Amino acid sequence: QVQLVESGGGLVQAGGSLRVSCAASGRTFSMYTMGWFRQAPGKEREFVAAISWSGSNTYYADSVKGRFTISRDSAKNTVYLQMNSLKPEDTAVYYCAARTTGYSDTDYRGSSYKYWGQGTQVTVSS
Repeated sequence: QVQLVESGGGLVQAGGSLRVSCAASGRTFSMYTMGWFRQAPGKEREFVAAISWSGSNTYYADSVKGRFTISRDSAKNTVYLQMNSLKPEDTAVYYCAARTTGYSDTDYRGSSYKYWGQGTQVTVSS
């Protein structure tokens, strides 16, 4: 069982930066692929970024590639999403998610993730 708690959301101006964090419980955190998803009002949830259990491989949606960076600190059981050059269209609730092995690293479906956090709001003003 894994419990995920996001933090670090807030209000930022366009062009600014923000880092959101996801603290995980459970001694097997290092065995999970971790992902970030987001959902804007009136839109479907979408994949943002993922990091493999080892931290060696990272994956990004085209819309955030080059601006966002996902990382993990297994000693702290925490995964981060550093967001730079933020745009108003990045406004959404950001969710952290975890899944075990058995899926391709490039499987970006939300349904492949078993555990989810409660989400943190990120608002980018123009």
